[in-house]
Amino acid sequence: MANPIPIGQGASAPSAHLLELKDVHVSYGKTAALHGVSLAVQPGEVVALIGANGAGKSTTLRVISGLLRPTRGEIQFDGRAIGGMPADRVVALGIAQSPEERHVWPAMSVYENLSLGAYLCKSAAEIEQRIAKVYARFPRLKERHRQLAGTLSGGEQQMLAIGRALMSEPRLLLLDEPSLGLSPRMAEEVFDFVREIHAHGVTVLLVEQNVHNALSVASRAYVFETGRVVAERDAAGLLQDPELLSAYLGA
Repeated sequence: MANPIPIGQGASAPSAHLLELKDVHVSYGKTAALHGVSLAVQPGEVVALIGANGAGKSTTLRVISGLLRPTRGEIQFDGRAIGGMPADRVVALGIAQSPEERHVWPAMSVYENLSLGAYLCKSAAEIEQRIAKVYARFPRLKERHRQLAGTLSGGEQQMLAIGRALMSEPRLLLLDEPSLGLSPRMAEEVFDFVREIHAHGVTVLLVEQNVHNALSVASRAYVFETGRVVAERDAAGLLQDPELLSAYLGA
């Protein structure tokens, strides 16, 4: 593949956390979803959150991105407190999320979906430049730029969801279940794109049900159970710990 135009704004000084959560609690009404989650992501890392369904992984992404408010605890991005900050301000600071189940606009074209991700851009020329970068990263989207998003395959919709998130040129990309519902071949293709995006300067925090897919791209992982972090290991160490994987993931 030819070298595409880099996407992303680079990383902060490597000595500081890019993202840090300290004792974060979240509730849905009266139901507690996170119970004191603490984790950190360094600039340039790919970090995975793994665990069974309902363990709190997606909730963690949603509270980082501003879609949920923490009931207690601290969230810092590049040294700045963002806990409870509105989602549009979080995006403006450099965090973007590609949501679970993709949520593309099915009756809009690929081009129109990408344009929606560029609402922070100040000019039409800037939007076109960013779309060109996404097309360089995902040539299949360029081939289908006039096609309605609802007619794309699942893998193509996932590329579109990631491309839409990249339109804000984030420093930190939150990926929620990028392989959900995809064939093994298409899932591997999506993870190849994750590796390439990361290689061009975007830090990634990844939620993924397929443990082996997640650990194939991540340098570290946090294991979740019932809204808590129960372990943190480097990816290679986790793959060599079948007892831990079996205990918390059934893997």
